Amino acid sequence: MTPLGQPSGTAERRSWTLGLRATVAVTVAILVLGSAVVKGLVVGDGAADALEQEIGDSMTGLAQSLARQLDSTMWARANQIAALSRIEALKDPAVAQSTIDELKRRDPTIAWIGMTNSDGRVMAASGGLLLGADISSRPVHQEGMKGLFIGDVHEAVALRGKIPYLEGETPKFVDVSAPLQKADGSPVGVLAAHYSWEWAHASIRQLTEPLSDRRDLTLFILSVDGTVLIGPDQTVGKPLPVATLTARLRDGWSADRWPDGVTYVTGVAHGRGLHDYAGLGWTVIARQPANMVFAETNRLRLTIIGSGILLALLFSVIGWFAAGRIARPLSAIADAAGRIGHGERGVAIPDVGGVTEIRRLCVSLRDMVDSLTNKDAALMRLEDIAYEDRLTALPNRRYFEQYVEASAGSGGGSATVMYIDLDGFKPVNDRLGHDAGDAVLRQIGGRLAGIFRGDDVIARLGGDEFAAVLPRRAGHPAPDAGELACRIIAAVNEPVSINGEKVRVGCSIGIASWPEDDGDMATVMRHADSALYQAKRDGRNRAVRWTRVE
Repeated sequence: MTPLGQPSGTAERRSWTLGLRATVAVTVAILVLGSAVVKGLVVGDGAADALEQEIGDSMTGLAQSLARQLDSTMWARANQIAALSRIEALKDPAVAQSTIDELKRRDPTIAWIGMTNSDGRVMAASGGLLLGADISSRPVHQEGMKGLFIGDVHEAVALRGKIPYLEGETPKFVDVSAPLQKADGSPVGVLAAHYSWEWAHASIRQLTEPLSDRRDLTLFILSVDGTVLIGPDQTVGKPLPVATLTARLRDGWSADRWPDGVTYVTGVAHGRGLHDYAGLGWTVIARQPANMVFAETNRLRLTIIGSGILLALLFSVIGWFAAGRIARPLSAIADAAGRIGHGERGVAIPDVGGVTEIRRLCVSLRDMVDSLTNKDAALMRLEDIAYEDRLTALPNRRYFEQYVEASAGSGGGSATVMYIDLDGFKPVNDRLGHDAGDAVLRQIGGRLAGIFRGDDVIARLGGDEFAAVLPRRAGHPAPDAGELACRIIAAVNEPVSINGEKVRVGCSIGIASWPEDDGDMATVMRHADSALYQAKRDGRNRAVRWTRVE
């Protein structure tokens, strides 16, 4: 335990009676007026920063929401195709055709869905598109034969003009395909779907409709290589004009100047995939012009400065009177606390009047001083109880084990270890009762405590078992373990008087040395225990020094 120390420094005693009142009044006036002026000057920047932070967080949140929605949609579509590919009946082109037609009817985001055989020939297709065509060279078939495949956004020239709502433009799709397999796992074909990129536009509209009040809000969706998939018309199909945004690895926001010369608050989020779907590496960017941040700030400056002048006068007067009620009791408390801090004995925190909080402070300080004064003694007593054997007043097993662990972990030194076990104790316990046995243990514990040196540790491990560690001190000869063992045996052999009857017990001792017998203290303890049992086998009431068996 570390005792409570004296204060490391001294505090200058101050007279609060007049000084505090004047200080409070002047300080309040300066603070209020200064705060008003400073706030009036910097409120624009502060408000701008706060609004910029708010907009930046909302941009990041919007981008993250869209990224999660895109990932969630792709995960659902991939699971749908993967589940359908495991239906045995879909290997039949007729069944596959009816299933495909129903799926196309129910899900308008499916631009095309079909089933191929192992050679890549389309055996069933929605609307009959590409039926009989060879798509074996396409990734949707090649990768689908290997396992579940999710392809990034791409153009499908073969379907130009064949899908009514995309007529006149080159449609863009996201591919999903999965193998149709035999019972042995070998693929016999592929179930493949082209999902129209229109669902991504629908996701953006769904997210941005509640934000119609956000002026000039723009969203971008980028492919894994940084190409703009969705964004303003002039940017689609090109790299994002601000390269630093695509290089950012973490979600977040920043204020960036774009090529049009406008600074935008820009939020960036990355698609992380969902569950077992790793994602396609898409990046979502949401931006809004930063100039709107400053629209409301200038109006606040004059209001704050004008009101600050009036408040400075009012609060300085109030502070003058309020400080008087606080200063007097605080002065008394501070004086007493200073004397206590300098170690002066017999000083108590005074019971002062004043406001309720000061009276509570006074009571709390008195209780704290009393608690701190008595803490050391109480903690030391609790620690003694935790580590003391209640019967013999020797250290207990818990203390002994922690002592041994600390000694072994100190990285040096040496010690002799003894295990001591009483011989003939059980018959005394059985014949005379546990009270007599406890009396024997108490007397034996006292004798053992008187034999060892002051820095030796002798502990009762439990029952009639004791253990001792004898550290070897630098510059002093090592204790003669044999001679000490003889003294222990002789002391234990002395008769013990129990209710007028003299009883005798003996003891067996096992001895080992650290680090001579082993560098690991736990192993040395086991060696000493083994030597103890050897002493028991050799006839008891003797000591055995552990030796290595060659």
